Amino acid sequence: MEQNEVKVWDPMVRIFHWSLVLAFSIAYFTEDDLLTVHVWAGYVVLGLVVFRLIWGVVGTRYARFNNFVHRPAVVKGFLKDTLRSRAKRYLGHNPAGGAMIILMLIVLILTGLSGLAIYGIEEGAGPLAMLAGSAEWIEDVAEETHEFLANFMVLLVAFHVIGVLVESLLHRENLAKAMVTGRKQVKL
Repeated sequence: MEQNEVKVWDPMVRIFHWSLVLAFSIAYFTEDDLLTVHVWAGYVVLGLVVFRLIWGVVGTRYARFNNFVHRPAVVKGFLKDTLRSRAKRYLGHNPAGGAMIILMLIVLILTGLSGLAIYGIEEGAGPLAMLAGSAEWIEDVAEETHEFLANFMVLLVAFHVIGVLVESLLHRENLAKAMVTGRKQVKL
């Protein structure tokens, strides 16, 4: 590691991040065409989210929720400062990034639960197999909810990528590279 760099993202955070990208992409693009692949990719997503929730409490400094979860007023102030090109630089996640992480985790949990409900209803399989034989309207609600949440997650991913690009340009650093190497430049 160079003298002007600091370790920020531990290997667990980076493995989680890129594994989630891969597993969600597989689940999203397989849908009903490859049900077994879709279901297993969904299980992987839920497993990764459970891991991240635990790591957000017991993990390294920049992985912990208490390092990057801020009150809504702080997030709003950070976004205003970003629009004015004078947002403070953070070594870890900035307040908007922290809010996005929480929102994404919630949406992923709800997407996974609605997917498990559909799997239980339609296939009589999975941890919610007891839902098999549910009323048709329940199946319809579960399917519409699952589809909406998956598409909403894609929208959140787009905002996340835009945020990374804006922050990278604003502070003249490659945040995507930092999520690969785990290191960021120290700027005094």
